Amino acid sequence: MTDRTDPSLNRRKLRLALRRAREHAELSQREAAERVEWSQSKLIRVETGTVGVSVSDLRALLGLYGVDDPEKVKALEQAARGSKGPSWWSGYHDVITPQFAQYLGYEGAADSLHTYHPIVVPGHLQTRGYAEALLRPRDLEESRFHRVVDLRMERQQRMFDGSGRPACVFVLDEAAVRRQIGGAGVFRQQLDHLLDVGSRPEVSVRVLPFDAGAHYSTLGSFVLLGFPDDDDLLYLEHVAGSMTGGEDLRLLARYQECFRAITDMALDESRSADLISRARHDLGVH
Repeated sequence: MTDRTDPSLNRRKLRLALRRAREHAELSQREAAERVEWSQSKLIRVETGTVGVSVSDLRALLGLYGVDDPEKVKALEQAARGSKGPSWWSGYHDVITPQFAQYLGYEGAADSLHTYHPIVVPGHLQTRGYAEALLRPRDLEESRFHRVVDLRMERQQRMFDGSGRPACVFVLDEAAVRRQIGGAGVFRQQLDHLLDVGSRPEVSVRVLPFDAGAHYSTLGSFVLLGFPDDDDLLYLEHVAGSMTGGEDLRLLARYQECFRAITDMALDESRSADLISRARHDLGVH
């Protein structure tokens, strides 16, 4: 990502450290909140990374949990100071849901991203022309329309053009690389972009061919985020969007297995690039 010091990343660092410290102290959320004279809902918001933490509130919790290592306390105090303020997507608050905003915070901290799309090219990989053509049928107000596209482009720039980029595996159904969104010219540029991004060392673009047959996720797209210090997270992409992690390990495991199966069924990177190139050639635009 372009900026790894986004407030959401500091909130996540605090969320993990404080939750683990509380569990190590063998205190429930209710017990901890009562001991520091907080509402339980405030502690929950801190432990989910929804809000930042003041240094004074942090010190109260660390004292309660018996965390007194100077280096650790210093690092967490620095994170607390950086946990305030808006995240990069806050300027788009009028066009994103709270659920998706929370997801973006997780995405910014992930060190791996695995996703499958059965119908269209995912937003991470869309060109501006493709995104505009895809959104046109939604009949959005003009100002809102452009802000949604701008959000999509900035998110993509932060993912691929900065330091700390996650390792990404994108599996696209062949339908996504055959459906001409925006006409031949726009779609050719989109296919060129897929080939370009797929050539980067940290990105794998795979195509699931039509003859692969049925599989578990033929009805929808999903994203799996991986973290070196936390449970993986599953984001199911639909109108409302939904996330699950450690609270539903069975569903998470099902989609992890699904992605492994889809990846096994998909073409490798080289043959996927060949298929995308053939789809581009079939457009008849040179």
